[in-house]
Amino acid sequence: MAAQAKGTGRAKGSRGPARPKAPAAAKTPATPEAPATPEAAATPEAAAAPVASRPAALLVAAAAQAIEAAGLCVAGVFAAVSTADGRSYQAANGIALTLLAFGVAAGLAAIAVGLAKARPWSRTPALMTQLFVVIAGITLLNGHRPEWGVPALLLAAVCVAGLLTPASLRALNRPPSRTSVSRK
Repeated sequence: MAAQAKGTGRAKGSRGPARPKAPAAAKTPATPEAPATPEAAATPEAAAAPVASRPAALLVAAAAQAIEAAGLCVAGVFAAVSTADGRSYQAANGIALTLLAFGVAAGLAAIAVGLAKARPWSRTPALMTQLFVVIAGITLLNGHRPEWGVPALLLAAVCVAGLLTPASLRALNRPPSRTSVSRK
């Protein structure tokens, strides 16, 4: 008989954890929407929802967010070229603006990936981003730059519409946690 290691609940040796096996009748096939057991939900394979179950509107919102990130990268390149040519007010300001543009673009890209994977955390940053994109778009229109302002406003509208569809809201909602359930 294998000796038990004190306090670990595991037998010494390479047998693995000492857990009772579930009866065969208790096993049910797991669906992408609802895994059969809490242990199955904790696995990375079960946590990653298949692409087919993600709403198309959510993927459109993710694409709009990614296009905004790419546009900000282009603006960062323009700022870098302007700084290198000496057309910046001060070199330090131009460098800071360039680094800020690339940093924010990386953040927007991360939010786009979160939306594409239907991660609940990505909804609020995506909506807040669209608020800032609308402000920037209006500022660009007031600055007589419609070639940048109009696409920014259109992308913001597409992203917000994609995020607020009922299917997207359902996909981004967190299931209630065990601790938030009221106990009677």
